[in-house]
Amino acid sequence: MKLEALFRDRGRLFWILNVGGWSGYLLAAWLGALAHEKPESYFAVIAATAATGFLLTIPLRMLFHWLWDKSVAKLAATLIVACYVSAFAWKWLQNYLYYDWVKNNWHPEHFMDYVSGVMGAFYILLCWSGLYFGIKYYQQLQEQTEQTLKATAAAHQAQLKMLRYQLNPHFLFNTLNAISTLILDGANDTANKAVSRLSDFLRYTLDNDPMSRVTLGSELAAIDLYLEIEKVRFGERLVIEKAIEPPADKALVPSLILQPLIENAIKYAISPSEEGGTLRILAHMQRGVLIMQIADTGPGLGNGKSEHKSSGVGLKNTRERLQQLYGDDQAFTLAPNIPSGLTITINIPFEERDA
Repeated sequence: MKLEALFRDRGRLFWILNVGGWSGYLLAAWLGALAHEKPESYFAVIAATAATGFLLTIPLRMLFHWLWDKSVAKLAATLIVACYVSAFAWKWLQNYLYYDWVKNNWHPEHFMDYVSGVMGAFYILLCWSGLYFGIKYYQQLQEQTEQTLKATAAAHQAQLKMLRYQLNPHFLFNTLNAISTLILDGANDTANKAVSRLSDFLRYTLDNDPMSRVTLGSELAAIDLYLEIEKVRFGERLVIEKAIEPPADKALVPSLILQPLIENAIKYAISPSEEGGTLRILAHMQRGVLIMQIADTGPGLGNGKSEHKSSGVGLKNTRERLQQLYGDDQAFTLAPNIPSGLTITINIPFEERDA
């Protein structure tokens, strides 16, 4: 994290790398002079040369900052010219100090002797420029990548919230329509019980963040509130069976991930039948995978008259939520229930809340 924070602070990173780079240059030249047993005055020339190189890179940095938004051709041409001019001045000063301090104030007759080795200095400054632009481009790439990831995460969360909030209008329409029917039939006490259960269930949905995950036990407690509303409507026609093997009840699941599936089963499997039907909710863990199943005794998918289709709102919504949350680490399958009906199976990684 400290290294990441350092790369974010461009000014501090420049000074640290620049001081470190020229210190390395000074150390390498110093060790070379020691190996060749140079006189003490030569070490002074090395120190002055390293300090001059360091100072020359400061105006180069300002120039490159100005060139950053220019065309590639203009940037490359200006960079080469600036590096060569800087190398020319740098090498002239180095040779001048060498002749004055090491050669005891002896000066050559030809001016070109003062700039001998300028190409070596030019290559050093060219490499410095390459590192400067390389690091700067890397920082820009990291910032763009971070912005892209943030935008992707924001879009991902927005889509999940949209999928989650789609359930409420769909569920409310069905429930309020049922309550309205009870009132029209004069079953006011039954309608009042349904309204009370609806209030408890909606309170649960509002208290839970759509992006959060809850334990399967909490999810099933919310499902019980919903099923009590449906039991008011269907009475003995709706039979509920549950088989939750421990420790599946402690597994974390997306909030209200089962409700649309149960609603779908009641609407298409239980409601059309005069005899009603049975709804089974099962869950167990197997090799680090939480397996949840919703099974009904309706007509299933094989009956052409059934509207219990995989393209229904509840099934499609749940499939998309699981894909968004778990990617390829999940499975959502539909299969016939024996002897009749449909079984929906959800496989997700088994995770528990940290202690």
